[in-house]
Amino acid sequence: MQSPHTPREVPAVHARTRTLTPSRRPLVMGIVNVTPDSFSDGGQLYPEGHPEAAIAHGRRLLAEGADLLDVGGESTRPGAEPVPAHEELARVEPVVAGLAAEGAVVSIDTTKAEVARAALDAGASIVNDVFAARDDELLAVTAQAGAGYVLMHMRGTPADMRQRAVYDDVVAEVRDRLVEGLERCVAAGIPAEHVVIDPGIGFAKAPEHNLALLASLDVLVGLGQPVLVGASRKSFLGALLDQGDVDARLEGSLAAATAATLAGAAVLRVHDVRETVRAVTVAAALCEHFAGPSTEPQS
Repeated sequence: MQSPHTPREVPAVHARTRTLTPSRRPLVMGIVNVTPDSFSDGGQLYPEGHPEAAIAHGRRLLAEGADLLDVGGESTRPGAEPVPAHEELARVEPVVAGLAAEGAVVSIDTTKAEVARAALDAGASIVNDVFAARDDELLAVTAQAGAGYVLMHMRGTPADMRQRAVYDDVVAEVRDRLVEGLERCVAAGIPAEHVVIDPGIGFAKAPEHNLALLASLDVLVGLGQPVLVGASRKSFLGALLDQGDVDARLEGSLAAATAATLAGAAVLRVHDVRETVRAVTVAAALCEHFAGPSTEPQS
Protein backbone atom coordinates (compact mmCIF):
# COMPACT_ATOMS: atom_id res chain seq x y z
CA MET A 1 0.00 0.00 0.00
CA GLN A 2 1.17 3.53 -0.74
CA SER A 3 2.61 5.30 2.26
CA PRO A 4 0.65 8.20 3.74
CA HIS A 5 3.89 10.16 3.33
CA THR A 6 3.29 10.25 -0.44
CA PRO A 7 -0.39 11.09 -1.00
CA ARG A 8 -1.84 11.30 -4.51
CA GLU A 9 -4.34 13.78 -5.84
CA VAL A 10 -7.65 11.91 -5.84
CA PRO A 11 -9.66 12.29 -9.08
CA ALA A 12 -13.16 13.78 -9.09
CA VAL A 13 -16.34 11.78 -9.66
CA HIS A 14 -18.53 13.03 -12.51
CA ALA A 15 -22.28 12.49 -12.12
CA ARG A 16 -24.17 14.02 -15.03
CA THR A 17 -24.09 17.78 -14.43
CA ARG A 18 -22.33 17.47 -11.07
CA THR A 19 -18.69 17.07 -10.24
CA LEU A 20 -17.94 15.60 -6.82
CA THR A 21 -14.41 16.35 -5.70
CA PRO A 22 -12.86 14.51 -2.75
CA SER A 23 -11.10 17.17 -0.73
CA ARG A 24 -10.53 16.69 2.99
CA ARG A 25 -11.53 13.03 2.76
CA PRO A 26 -12.94 10.47 0.29
CA LEU A 27 -16.54 10.84 -0.78
CA VAL A 28 -18.85 8.72 1.37
CA MET A 29 -21.62 6.84 -0.41
CA GLY A 30 -24.44 5.84 1.92
CA ILE A 31 -26.23 2.55 1.22
CA VAL A 32 -30.01 2.48 0.80
CA ASN A 33 -31.03 -1.17 0.34
CA VAL A 34 -34.65 -1.36 -0.81
CA THR A 35 -34.74 -5.15 -0.54
CA PRO A 36 -36.14 -7.82 1.75
CA ASP A 37 -32.98 -9.95 1.67
CA SER A 38 -29.71 -7.97 1.57
CA PHE A 39 -26.94 -9.55 3.65
CA SER A 40 -26.70 -6.70 6.15
CA ASP A 41 -29.97 -4.81 6.42
CA GLY A 42 -32.46 -6.60 4.21
CA GLY A 43 -36.05 -5.92 5.15
CA GLN A 44 -35.37 -2.82 7.25
CA LEU A 45 -36.51 -0.47 4.48
CA TYR A 46 -38.73 -2.79 2.42
CA PRO A 47 -41.55 -3.79 2.14
CA GLU A 48 -42.89 -2.08 5.27
CA GLY A 49 -43.36 1.67 4.88
CA HIS A 50 -42.27 1.67 1.26
CA PRO A 51 -41.08 4.09 -0.10
CA GLU A 52 -41.20 6.52 2.84
CA ALA A 53 -38.95 4.40 5.08
CA ALA A 54 -36.17 4.26 2.48
CA ILE A 55 -36.44 7.96 1.66
CA ALA A 56 -36.26 8.82 5.36
CA HIS A 57 -33.20 6.57 5.74
CA GLY A 58 -31.52 8.35 2.84
CA ARG A 59 -32.21 11.70 4.50
CA ARG A 60 -30.61 10.42 7.71
CA LEU A 61 -27.49 9.32 5.87
CA LEU A 62 -27.21 12.73 4.21
CA ALA A 63 -27.57 14.41 7.60
CA GLU A 64 -24.76 12.18 8.90
CA GLY A 65 -22.44 13.40 6.15
CA ALA A 66 -23.03 11.19 3.10
CA ASP A 67 -22.00 12.87 -0.15
CA LEU A 68 -24.13 10.58 -2.31
CA LEU A 69 -26.56 7.69 -1.91
CA ASP A 70 -26.57 4.26 -3.57
CA VAL A 71 -30.10 2.89 -4.01
CA GLY A 72 -30.49 -0.80 -4.83
CA GLY A 73 -33.50 -3.04 -5.25
CA GLU A 74 -31.86 -6.42 -5.84
CA SER A 75 -29.67 -8.21 -3.32
CA THR A 76 -26.21 -9.23 -4.53
CA ARG A 77 -25.35 -11.32 -1.46
CA PRO A 78 -23.84 -14.75 -2.23
CA GLY A 79 -26.55 -17.13 -3.41
CA ALA A 80 -29.11 -14.40 -4.13
CA GLU A 81 -31.60 -15.07 -6.91
CA PRO A 82 -32.34 -12.50 -9.64
CA VAL A 83 -35.28 -10.11 -9.22
CA PRO A 84 -37.52 -9.37 -12.23
CA ALA A 85 -37.04 -5.89 -13.65
CA HIS A 86 -40.62 -4.83 -12.91
CA GLU A 87 -40.24 -5.74 -9.23
CA GLU A 88 -36.84 -4.06 -8.94
CA LEU A 89 -38.31 -0.93 -10.54
CA ALA A 90 -41.25 -0.89 -8.16
CA ARG A 91 -38.80 -0.96 -5.26
CA VAL A 92 -36.31 1.69 -6.37
CA GLU A 93 -38.01 4.19 -8.68
CA PRO A 94 -40.06 6.05 -6.05
CA VAL A 95 -37.09 6.11 -3.67
CA VAL A 96 -34.74 7.52 -6.31
CA ALA A 97 -37.33 10.11 -7.33
CA GLY A 98 -37.98 11.16 -3.74
CA LEU A 99 -34.31 11.56 -2.83
CA ALA A 100 -33.28 13.20 -6.10
CA ALA A 101 -36.13 15.69 -5.76
CA GLU A 102 -34.56 16.79 -2.47
CA GLY A 103 -31.23 17.44 -4.16
CA ALA A 104 -29.39 14.23 -3.31
CA VAL A 105 -26.81 12.79 -5.69
CA VAL A 106 -28.23 9.31 -6.27
CA SER A 107 -26.56 6.21 -7.69
CA ILE A 108 -28.73 3.36 -8.94
CA ASP A 109 -27.27 -0.04 -8.07
CA THR A 110 -28.50 -2.28 -10.88
CA THR A 111 -27.40 -4.59 -13.68
CA LYS A 112 -30.49 -4.00 -15.83
CA ALA A 113 -30.71 -1.37 -18.57
CA GLU A 114 -34.47 -1.01 -18.07
CA VAL A 115 -34.05 -0.22 -14.38
CA ALA A 116 -31.13 2.13 -15.01
CA ARG A 117 -33.08 4.07 -17.64
CA ALA A 118 -36.08 4.57 -15.36
CA ALA A 119 -33.88 5.54 -12.40
CA LEU A 120 -31.95 8.05 -14.50
CA ASP A 121 -35.25 9.50 -15.71
CA ALA A 122 -36.29 9.75 -12.03
CA GLY A 123 -33.18 11.77 -11.20
CA ALA A 124 -30.31 9.35 -10.57
CA SER A 125 -26.87 10.58 -11.64
CA ILE A 126 -24.73 7.42 -11.50
CA VAL A 127 -25.18 3.79 -12.57
CA ASN A 128 -23.48 1.30 -10.22
CA ASP A 129 -23.02 -1.92 -12.22
CA VAL A 130 -21.73 -4.94 -10.30
CA PHE A 131 -21.53 -6.93 -13.56
CA ALA A 132 -18.59 -4.86 -14.85
CA ALA A 133 -19.66 -3.64 -18.29
CA ARG A 134 -21.04 -6.95 -19.58
CA ASP A 135 -24.28 -5.43 -20.89
CA ASP A 136 -23.95 -3.22 -23.97
CA GLU A 137 -27.46 -1.83 -23.50
CA LEU A 138 -26.70 -0.74 -19.94
CA LEU A 139 -23.57 1.03 -21.16
CA ALA A 140 -25.57 2.74 -23.92
CA VAL A 141 -28.21 3.95 -21.45
CA THR A 142 -25.48 5.37 -19.21
CA ALA A 143 -23.74 7.09 -22.12
CA GLN A 144 -26.95 8.62 -23.45
CA ALA A 145 -27.75 10.10 -20.05
CA GLY A 146 -24.23 11.47 -19.55
CA ALA A 147 -24.25 9.67 -16.21
CA GLY A 148 -21.40 8.50 -14.04
CA TYR A 149 -20.66 4.78 -14.09
CA VAL A 150 -19.22 2.47 -11.43
CA LEU A 151 -17.33 -0.40 -13.06
CA MET A 152 -17.06 -3.18 -10.47
CA HIS A 153 -15.06 -6.39 -10.82
CA MET A 154 -17.05 -9.57 -10.42
CA ARG A 155 -17.06 -13.08 -11.81
CA GLY A 156 -20.27 -14.98 -12.49
CA THR A 157 -23.42 -13.97 -10.64
CA PRO A 158 -24.37 -13.80 -6.96
CA ALA A 159 -25.73 -17.34 -7.32
CA ASP A 160 -22.35 -18.85 -8.28
CA MET A 161 -19.64 -16.29 -7.52
CA ARG A 162 -18.24 -18.16 -4.52
CA GLN A 163 -17.22 -21.03 -6.81
CA ARG A 164 -15.40 -18.57 -9.10
CA ALA A 165 -13.07 -17.13 -6.44
CA VAL A 166 -9.93 -18.75 -7.91
CA TYR A 167 -6.98 -16.54 -8.91
CA ASP A 168 -3.26 -16.90 -9.60
CA ASP A 169 -2.68 -13.21 -8.85
CA VAL A 170 -5.88 -11.52 -7.72
CA VAL A 171 -4.51 -7.97 -7.85
CA ALA A 172 -3.18 -8.29 -11.40
CA GLU A 173 -6.25 -10.15 -12.66
CA VAL A 174 -8.69 -7.64 -11.17
CA ARG A 175 -6.63 -4.76 -12.54
CA ASP A 176 -6.55 -6.26 -16.05
CA ARG A 177 -10.29 -6.91 -16.06
CA LEU A 178 -11.03 -3.37 -14.94
CA VAL A 179 -8.79 -1.98 -17.70
CA GLU A 180 -10.72 -4.07 -20.23
CA GLY A 181 -14.01 -2.86 -18.79
CA LEU A 182 -12.88 0.75 -18.98
CA GLU A 183 -12.08 0.26 -22.66
CA ARG A 184 -15.58 -1.12 -23.21
CA CYS A 185 -17.10 1.87 -21.44
CA VAL A 186 -15.19 4.35 -23.57
CA ALA A 187 -16.07 2.46 -26.75
CA ALA A 188 -19.75 2.65 -25.73
CA GLY A 189 -19.54 6.43 -25.40
CA ILE A 190 -18.99 6.85 -21.65
CA PRO A 191 -16.13 9.33 -21.14
CA ALA A 192 -13.27 7.83 -19.16
CA GLU A 193 -13.56 10.64 -16.60
CA HIS A 194 -17.11 9.45 -15.84
CA VAL A 195 -15.96 5.94 -14.88
CA VAL A 196 -15.26 4.93 -11.27
CA ILE A 197 -13.52 1.58 -10.80
CA ASP A 198 -14.28 -0.83 -7.96
CA PRO A 199 -12.30 -4.00 -7.12
CA GLY A 200 -15.49 -5.72 -5.96
CA ILE A 201 -14.56 -6.59 -2.40
CA GLY A 202 -16.54 -9.70 -1.45
CA PHE A 203 -17.69 -10.47 -5.00
CA ALA A 204 -16.14 -13.72 -6.22
CA LYS A 205 -13.35 -13.16 -3.70
CA ALA A 206 -12.18 -15.31 -0.79
CA PRO A 207 -11.10 -13.53 2.41
CA GLU A 208 -7.43 -13.59 1.42
CA HIS A 209 -8.31 -12.01 -1.95
CA ASN A 210 -10.15 -9.15 -0.26
CA LEU A 211 -7.19 -8.47 2.01
CA ALA A 212 -4.74 -8.59 -0.90
CA LEU A 213 -6.81 -6.08 -2.87
CA LEU A 214 -7.08 -3.68 0.06
CA ALA A 215 -3.36 -3.99 0.77
CA SER A 216 -2.49 -3.27 -2.88
CA LEU A 217 -5.20 -0.73 -3.65
CA ASP A 218 -2.55 1.70 -4.89
CA VAL A 219 -2.19 -0.53 -7.98
CA LEU A 220 -5.75 0.37 -8.96
CA VAL A 221 -5.38 4.00 -7.86
CA GLY A 222 -2.42 4.14 -10.22
CA LEU A 223 -4.74 3.65 -13.20
CA GLY A 224 -5.81 7.26 -12.75
CA GLN A 225 -9.53 6.58 -12.32
CA PRO A 226 -11.49 7.32 -9.14
CA VAL A 227 -11.53 4.14 -7.05
CA LEU A 228 -14.56 3.05 -5.02
CA VAL A 229 -14.18 0.61 -2.13
CA GLY A 230 -17.15 -1.21 -0.63
CA ALA A 231 -15.89 -3.29 2.29
CA SER A 232 -18.54 -2.24 4.80
CA ARG A 233 -19.78 -5.10 7.00
CA LYS A 234 -18.50 -7.74 4.57
CA SER A 235 -18.09 -11.32 5.77
CA PHE A 236 -14.28 -11.36 5.58
CA LEU A 237 -14.30 -8.71 8.32
CA GLY A 238 -16.55 -10.89 10.42
CA ALA A 239 -14.15 -13.80 9.97
CA LEU A 240 -11.22 -11.69 11.14
CA LEU A 241 -13.16 -10.41 14.14
CA ASP A 242 -14.82 -13.75 14.92
CA GLN A 243 -18.17 -12.02 14.63
CA GLY A 244 -20.97 -13.66 12.68
CA ASP A 245 -23.34 -10.81 13.43
CA VAL A 246 -23.09 -8.19 10.66
CA ASP A 247 -23.94 -5.45 13.16
CA ALA A 248 -20.75 -6.29 15.09
CA ARG A 249 -18.38 -5.43 12.23
CA LEU A 250 -18.15 -1.67 12.69
CA GLU A 251 -14.53 -1.61 13.83
CA GLY A 252 -13.45 -3.78 10.91
CA SER A 253 -15.40 -1.65 8.46
CA LEU A 254 -13.74 1.51 9.79
CA ALA A 255 -10.30 -0.08 9.58
CA ALA A 256 -10.90 -1.03 5.95
CA ALA A 257 -12.19 2.47 5.18
CA THR A 258 -9.12 4.00 6.78
CA ALA A 259 -6.78 1.76 4.78
CA ALA A 260 -8.62 2.68 1.57
CA THR A 261 -8.32 6.38 2.45
CA LEU A 262 -4.56 6.11 2.98
CA ALA A 263 -4.23 4.34 -0.39
CA GLY A 264 -6.08 7.10 -2.27
CA ALA A 265 -9.64 5.81 -2.67
CA ALA A 266 -12.09 8.41 -4.00
CA VAL A 267 -15.34 6.86 -2.75
CA LEU A 268 -16.26 4.63 0.19
CA ARG A 269 -19.58 2.76 -0.01
CA VAL A 270 -20.74 2.25 3.57
CA HIS A 271 -23.63 1.47 5.90
CA ASP A 272 -22.33 3.43 8.91
CA VAL A 273 -21.99 6.93 7.51
CA ARG A 274 -21.46 9.05 10.61
CA GLU A 275 -18.71 6.83 12.03
CA THR A 276 -16.99 6.45 8.65
CA VAL A 277 -16.96 10.20 7.97
CA ARG A 278 -15.32 10.83 11.34
CA ALA A 279 -12.72 8.06 10.94
CA VAL A 280 -11.64 8.92 7.40
CA THR A 281 -11.54 12.65 8.10
CA VAL A 282 -8.77 11.88 10.60
CA ALA A 283 -7.06 9.46 8.19
CA ALA A 284 -7.10 12.02 5.38
CA ALA A 285 -5.75 14.71 7.71
CA LEU A 286 -2.87 12.42 8.64
CA CYS A 287 -2.14 11.88 4.94
CA GLU A 288 -1.96 15.64 4.46
CA HIS A 289 0.08 16.24 7.60
CA PHE A 290 2.68 13.65 6.64
CA ALA A 291 3.02 14.82 3.03
CA GLY A 292 6.63 15.59 3.82
CA PRO A 293 9.07 15.95 6.68
CA SER A 294 8.80 19.20 8.58
CA THR A 295 11.62 21.69 8.20
CA GLU A 296 10.49 23.82 11.11
CA PRO A 297 12.94 23.97 14.03
CA GLN A 298 11.67 22.31 17.15
CA SER A 299 11.47 24.34 20.33
